[in-house]
Amino acid sequence: MARQWVCLRIAAMGGIAAVVLCLTACGDRSNSGNAGTPRAPNSIQNKGSDTMVNLALAWAEAYARVRPDVRIAVTGGGSGTGIAALINGTADLANASRQIKVEERVEARQNGVEPVEHVVAGDAIAVVVHPSNPVGRLTIPELSAIFSGMIKNWNEVGGDDRPIVLVSRESNSGTHVYFLETVVRQGKSGNTTLFSPDTLLMPSSEGISSEVRQNPNAIGYDGLGYVTPDQKVLAVSRGPGSPYVMPRADTVSNGTYPVARSLYMYTAGEPRGALRSYLDWIESVDGQAIVRELGFVPQQ
Repeated sequence: MARQWVCLRIAAMGGIAAVVLCLTACGDRSNSGNAGTPRAPNSIQNKGSDTMVNLALAWAEAYARVRPDVRIAVTGGGSGTGIAALINGTADLANASRQIKVEERVEARQNGVEPVEHVVAGDAIAVVVHPSNPVGRLTIPELSAIFSGMIKNWNEVGGDDRPIVLVSRESNSGTHVYFLETVVRQGKSGNTTLFSPDTLLMPSSEGISSEVRQNPNAIGYDGLGYVTPDQKVLAVSRGPGSPYVMPRADTVSNGTYPVARSLYMYTAGEPRGALRSYLDWIESVDGQAIVRELGFVPQQ
């Protein structure tokens, strides 16, 4: 009879909280993993996006009840960190809240790894401010001007005469990269606009939430699943004349919310064995039910 134990560990690593969930059991130990990535039998190393870490932890914990013979270790650190781990062979699954970059794919191939993309959920990037802020909606051009430092006072967008405090994820975050390309650069090829150098860079979603809760002048952004009731969520428009839309599961699904994205898992080559079975379960009705429970958007 299989014996199962669960361990949740939170440790400070260079100022970043790393969350590791280990799920293991006694039972069948048939080989699994990606070609070219040797692993202990039925062991899956899953690393990457901090946006996805709570979702990945919930998947791993639920899957332990389905397959107690499979050991899954989940660690955050950012999308770039996860993809780097996949490339160097220390992860079987890389969680990413952005697509793999061209240069990352080139580096992977040079290292004998062919990254394979798996879309596992959808997400909206919510723009958040302090609840006392009278501003309730912004266009993407306005957000671009705010986060690049061109607009510096809330009274320029209908708010009080207060300086704007910018809050962002760190550059290794897939959410940072996505917001930079989609909002700050407005999705325009060749646009090289950057975040204002005055932007406060936070190592986690919790850091953004904390600053926005405490600072009436702050504006930040985060995955919808991390927005708490003590933050005010803004409606966003693609531009003048376009409707303002709130981030919700339905507006992500129907394509009306302009700052929505897919969430990914990458494998080194086509998955097989226990890894293939795990991804199949994530994409199943049971796996996608957890996506909905945590505030993300299930795949259609």
